[in-house]
Amino acid sequence: MQYYINALAEFGRNFQIVWGCINNYGDTGGKMQILKSQLESLISREGDIIVEVEHAESTLGRKRKKEVENWLSNVRRKKDEFSSLDQEVANAGLLSRITSSINLANRMNQLIEEVKELRKQGEFGGGLAQNYIRGYELLTKELVGDTFRQNLRKILSYLMNDDVWRIGVFGMGGVGKTTLITHIYNKLLKAHNTDQKVSLVVVSQKCSPDELQYKIAKCLNLDLSNMDDRINRAGRLSNFLRGKKFVLILDDTWNTYDLKELGLPVDENGCKLILTTRKLDVCNQMECQVSVKVETLLENEAWHLFMKNLGRTKAFPPEVENIARSVAQECGGLPLAIVVVSGSMRGTEDIHEWRNASEALKEANFTEECMEEKVFGVLRISYTRLNDVMAQRCFLHMALYPEDYMIERSELIRYFMDIRLICSRSREVEYDRGHTLVNKLLNVCLLESVKRTNISGQETEELKMHDLLRDMAINMMRSRYMVKAGLHLREIPEEEKWTQNLEVVSLMGNLIEGIPEGMAPKCPRLKFLCLSNNTSLKALPNAFLENMPALQVLDLSWTNIKFLPCSTSNLKNLIALLLRGCRELELVPSVAKMEELRTLDLCESGIRDAPEGLERLVNLRSFDLNGSELRKLPLGVLPKLAHLQYLNLGSKLYAEGREIMSMRNLEDLKCNFTDENEFNLYTAYLNDGKGPKKWDLRLGCVDYDEAHGRL
Repeated sequence: MQYYINALAEFGRNFQIVWGCINNYGDTGGKMQILKSQLESLISREGDIIVEVEHAESTLGRKRKKEVENWLSNVRRKKDEFSSLDQEVANAGLLSRITSSINLANRMNQLIEEVKELRKQGEFGGGLAQNYIRGYELLTKELVGDTFRQNLRKILSYLMNDDVWRIGVFGMGGVGKTTLITHIYNKLLKAHNTDQKVSLVVVSQKCSPDELQYKIAKCLNLDLSNMDDRINRAGRLSNFLRGKKFVLILDDTWNTYDLKELGLPVDENGCKLILTTRKLDVCNQMECQVSVKVETLLENEAWHLFMKNLGRTKAFPPEVENIARSVAQECGGLPLAIVVVSGSMRGTEDIHEWRNASEALKEANFTEECMEEKVFGVLRISYTRLNDVMAQRCFLHMALYPEDYMIERSELIRYFMDIRLICSRSREVEYDRGHTLVNKLLNVCLLESVKRTNISGQETEELKMHDLLRDMAINMMRSRYMVKAGLHLREIPEEEKWTQNLEVVSLMGNLIEGIPEGMAPKCPRLKFLCLSNNTSLKALPNAFLENMPALQVLDLSWTNIKFLPCSTSNLKNLIALLLRGCRELELVPSVAKMEELRTLDLCESGIRDAPEGLERLVNLRSFDLNGSELRKLPLGVLPKLAHLQYLNLGSKLYAEGREIMSMRNLEDLKCNFTDENEFNLYTAYLNDGKGPKKWDLRLGCVDYDEAHGRL
């Protein structure tokens, strides 16, 4: 009996186990539905991630993170496991279902948990692709010349220096700054042995800080589109870049930016900046530790580039090659100009065409559309961006000098002041303003500076304008300017070329011997006429100035004229009469009507008698008689020149102390006294803190150093 009781109990226990398995299996359908639902969510996320990763890889060359690749592999495995499990459930018989239900249920439960975990891992808060990309190499031109290669090596060496993290590259438009830094960019991309990454962003002229943040973020494939606040964008960029070795290149930078405000952690921790600009000031204000100037090509380098871009397979005939070389030289070593001009001459064999191009370039008459659009258009941006009318006028004035003309800085500033390009309340302010304007033009590479040592061993700074910049300036003002300076002209341009809309005429530095009698150009708008440094010019016909009523500047310096025509006296709007170095000059007609005159320069002239009406020049600011043959000024003249700021009487004219003391606006005085009492009277006046800020006084032929004024 006990046996049956025990057997019955064992059967009950087995029945409960079997019944539990059957019940457990009965819930398998529900578990499969849960598993399918979780898997569908995982597969949807997988699709999104694949789209994002493939976009990053195809558009910017970015590489998916290793963790993303592993995650996708795990997802594929879970999908395979589900397919296998689903097939196993579908094919199993009832008995096998019952006997394997425990194992089946456990596998379903485990797979559900694994799918859930994979779905969580698929959020990837740190991004899907590599934060720093190698990118693709940029198309660029071949570097030409040793200077380019030296600059390339120099900048790459700075990048290897842990103490340098801000590098400036500056130079005039079209000189090859972008070409240089694209080569650097490509070399950094190829440097597989370094983990330093690189990105290049073109900034452009009117790029605001906000726009620059978006440009940088786009280059990094960092989405800032939902962030309207600059501070938050800066935080996102900073966190993204901080602590990583990274080189950011900002090309064509015109304005200064606060890197911290942008969110760029440029410092010694690994993030470095290279910027290109036309302005040295931008390099300085953005605290570049080194600034590399990109210079124009040397003559042989320019010729090599010119020939390469011509694409010739055979040599020129000797007579054509000489002219072709002159065309290349007119490009002034500017790579952009060389490429454009040589491109326009590609395939040209006719010597006449080459001669025509050479002459056109010499006279800035090259009318090819490509020259205007691609060269002058590029260079003109620097001029426009000066945003300073006075600086622009000074720049355009430099085009009036002959090609490659060198002028000392101080002489140029004095000239700017003499012709009233620079106007201010005092001469000292004008002088400071002149230096500021010159520095501004130098900083944006619109002028070039050369340091020289003169005969006395003193270092001087000479300035010049690049040939292409000069051509651009002349081209800009062609309808209003006639510039034929330094062309070795022996005759003055024909009267028909003196059009009524002319405002500026520069014929300086030629070999003009005379002007035809009766020549009377009708130029009612002409304001500036320069015939200086025509050493063979001996006279101006009376009629020549008769139809120039608006003339403001008449420059006849360093000519051999013996007298000025009577018509000069009627130039009522004249503000500057410049006769410096006119050694043969004997007579200046009445200046009584020139009440607007500000500058009268008779320095080193042959004049022996003071011009009639001198006392009427009540607005005169500058009067220079140093080295002239004038021995005496009528008493009472100087006190009437009440606004005079600069007076140089030289060593041959003698001053009256009381007359000089009456000139209360003097700032700079150079004069000689014959009477010791007059000298002592004036020095006592100066010692009382009165009179000009700067002076050079002499008593007879004795130079009194202690009486020299302060600057």
